[in-house]
Amino acid sequence: MPNGRLPVFDAFIADLRAVWAADVDDGRRMTKAKPLLERLVMDETLKAQSANWPSTEGRKNLLFYVDPDYHFVINGVVRVPGRTGSIHDHADAWVLYGVLDGTESLERFDRVDDGSRPGHAEVKLVSVTTGSQGKVDLVPPRAIHAEQGGPTRSVAVIVRSQKLGEGTVLQHRYDREAKTVVEQYGPTQLPYDISVSA
Repeated sequence: MPNGRLPVFDAFIADLRAVWAADVDDGRRMTKAKPLLERLVMDETLKAQSANWPSTEGRKNLLFYVDPDYHFVINGVVRVPGRTGSIHDHADAWVLYGVLDGTESLERFDRVDDGSRPGHAEVKLVSVTTGSQGKVDLVPPRAIHAEQGGPTRSVAVIVRSQKLGEGTVLQHRYDREAKTVVEQYGPTQLPYDISVSA
């Protein structure tokens, strides 16, 4: 294996590339990719390796892979116990969020104001889904949500339809109590290899 990546991760990339090659619609691509990510995050070799992944606290993502042809991205996050996540959206990107280790809760929100006042937003919590290893959530474009850490360190693998991060796409971040919304770039991207030797 010349690139040194874990075989299970190489196979995952190949499967995603086949999905992207067969369909041009990002929504259908992500629906087809969901069971692939579900299988990946159940892999015990990857879970064992993730014990050594660095923390992504401070609005960071591990950047595992950017596809040179189809531009989908594979990220990772490592959360400290009890981590409080911000309420946000991913602009026009589709996102699959898969829990590899620990537990997390995905909160979904609806915006209940009419959006007519700049900087003002009112959001209402509409559902909470708790997930452990193998749970994958599909988050459509502009869906307002937050990920909350569980009682232990948690790790997730993320597939995005496009790269998000500094200098790319402006996303929205909501403050439920202050009833405000701001535009900002996504997390800082930290290149990280999922290699056999890691």
